[in-house]
Amino acid sequence: MPLVGVVMGSRTDEPLMKPALDTLEELGIEYEVSVVSAHRNPERAREYGMKAQGRGLEVIIAGAGGAAHLPGVLASWTTLPVIGVPLARGELKGMDALYSMAQMPAGVPVACVAIDGAKNAALLAAAILALKHEEIKKAFEKYRQSLSQG
Repeated sequence: MPLVGVVMGSRTDEPLMKPALDTLEELGIEYEVSVVSAHRNPERAREYGMKAQGRGLEVIIAGAGGAAHLPGVLASWTTLPVIGVPLARGELKGMDALYSMAQMPAGVPVACVAIDGAKNAALLAAAILALKHEEIKKAFEKYRQSLSQG
C-alpha cells in the first residue's frame, strides 16, 4: 500500500518530480503518482486531500510551478504532512512558487524544499516515515551514511 502520494499540477511537471520518485524507489518506499490541478479541477484536489489518509497515505509531496497553490490546497483538506516542491516554471524561475508555498497562513502548514528540490522532498518524507516504520528508518539511515563516504 502506498505511503506517499506524489502529486503534480500537470503531466509536464513529471520530469522535475522524477528525482522524488527515484529516491522513494531507492529507499523502498511505496508511492502513488497523481496529476491534480488545483485550478483546473479544484473538486478533484479537494477529494484527493480528503481521502488521502483513508487510502493509507502518510505523507503527500506536491510539486507545482507558477502560483503553485496545489500544496496549500491539499494541506487545507488533510491533516497529513504536505511537502511542497516549487518548480522552476515561467519568467520567475520558481520564485513565485517558492513564495506561494513558504508563506502559507498559520494553521495550514506546508513544508517547503528548494526550487526543483524533489529529491529532498522524498528524503524529508522518508525522515517522517522513519519515525514509525523500522524498514524505512534503516534504509534512510543507510542512505545518510552513504553520503559521508562520497
